Amino acid sequence: MFGRFERTVALRYLRARKGERFASVIALFSLVGIALGVATLIIVMAVMNGFKADLMGRILGLHGDLNVYAYGQVIREYKDDAALIRKVPGVTQVLPMTQGTVLAEAGRYSTGAMLEGLAQDDLRSWKALSDGIMEGSLDDFQGDSAVAVGVTLAERAGLHVGSPLTILSPNGQATPFGTMPRVRKLHVAVIFDANWNDYNSNIILMPLAASQKFLMMGDGVSLMQVSTSDPLHVRPISRQITEALNDPRLQVLDWTQSANGFLDAVTVEQNVMFLILTLIILVAAFNVISSLIMMVKDKTRDIAVLRTFGASRGSVMRIFLMCGASVGVVGTVVGTGLGICFALNIERIRHVLESLTGTDLFNPEVYFLARLPARLVWSQVVEVAVLSLVLSLLATLYPSWRAAKTDPVEALRHE
Repeated sequence: MFGRFERTVALRYLRARKGERFASVIALFSLVGIALGVATLIIVMAVMNGFKADLMGRILGLHGDLNVYAYGQVIREYKDDAALIRKVPGVTQVLPMTQGTVLAEAGRYSTGAMLEGLAQDDLRSWKALSDGIMEGSLDDFQGDSAVAVGVTLAERAGLHVGSPLTILSPNGQATPFGTMPRVRKLHVAVIFDANWNDYNSNIILMPLAASQKFLMMGDGVSLMQVSTSDPLHVRPISRQITEALNDPRLQVLDWTQSANGFLDAVTVEQNVMFLILTLIILVAAFNVISSLIMMVKDKTRDIAVLRTFGASRGSVMRIFLMCGASVGVVGTVVGTGLGICFALNIERIRHVLESLTGTDLFNPEVYFLARLPARLVWSQVVEVAVLSLVLSLLATLYPSWRAAKTDPVEALRHE
């Protein structure tokens, strides 16, 4: 498509001589703009993908793919119900749990918290928590006074393994003087890091039997948390569980109903960011148009001479197409490489910037997660690169067409 003559002339035009450097400087800025736009788009999309993946992993890992409730009631026959749920194809784990709101006190520190009770073996198999044990041992998570707390709550309250902790429940015994809250003095047996600030700061775990006694649930539980082999296709499993239980008192709520709105908001934000950052590449493409128009203006006499020597309009058009396309291709390649390298090392870069500036660039209390995630989706990288190349090529069409339309007679009339 591009002959040797056209490649030679295009390369000659891209190398500015004295007095012709202004257009080349604009072309250089266009190249830098395209590279920065492509790199920024790749980095932001990788961070948004990582944020969504980690967020979904945390939500499903800590709250289950679906939960079985008895709204306003306690599930009494939870052992039989859990056995039925485990027989459903696709179910990998069932965690019977109690839940209740309490006030936690440690010294002069006090905060509201959610008390969750589950069996020691269930906690051991709950990888989202058992893989993040910071202090203590799950072997000590037993008895009536042992609890497990998150690392954020432990830091705020100054807790360590063995530290005393007092909890108060508003649901207490009725007396002639009113309802008296229930108070229990406990000790910290385990400190965990769930990699989710909200869970680390607000959840207190207690052995199932002890929590049932403290929350006055008898031999019942509040819910059953279910994990599946395929969270993205949880609806059929949810229907099978409902059919297997065959109990109108029990409601099955999967993550697409409870957390889908939150994840949809992240997806919408991701799409909007893609659209906004694409404008950076579009602006750089307009700079390509400006630089080529100026180059065509400066090379009008050269174009006329080439036409008189026998160069066709198509040949002239291809020369300037190569000039503009070279800027787009080089800028896209540089930006793609820069974006990939930055996305793959974004956590290291964050630590370096934090050490240099002395500030916390990614506060887990604000962003829910304890680290800056990044997940490259190669199909998106290809999509960004192709988009940049297409916009750059389209930006070269009009200036190249104008160059090809140059009339050599009119261009050399006053020479």
